[in-house]
Amino acid sequence: MGLLNVIRRMALREKLPIREIARRTGLSRNTIKKYLKAGTIEPKFSVPERPSKLDPFADKLAAWLKTEASKSRKQRRPLTHLHADLVALGF
Repeated sequence: MGLLNVIRRMALREKLPIREIARRTGLSRNTIKKYLKAGTIEPKFSVPERPSKLDPFADKLAAWLKTEASKSRKQRRPLTHLHADLVALGF
């Protein structure tokens, strides 16, 4: 259940004042008023697609991690060594 549903339930069913809803949820009164006035279901946030810096090295890194996972704990390379190898490849 989303936070907007909780706010609406408190306001409409339980008839709590906005100040009490703000105290219980930790949101500001202005935010609660905005959510109650708006007819939206849940606030939507758009996150743009960003390429990762590891994308060019993802296949190589996945292969390394797969081989390291099959080794015993004492024989695995530490992450600092894996990072150093990535830097040597141009990361």
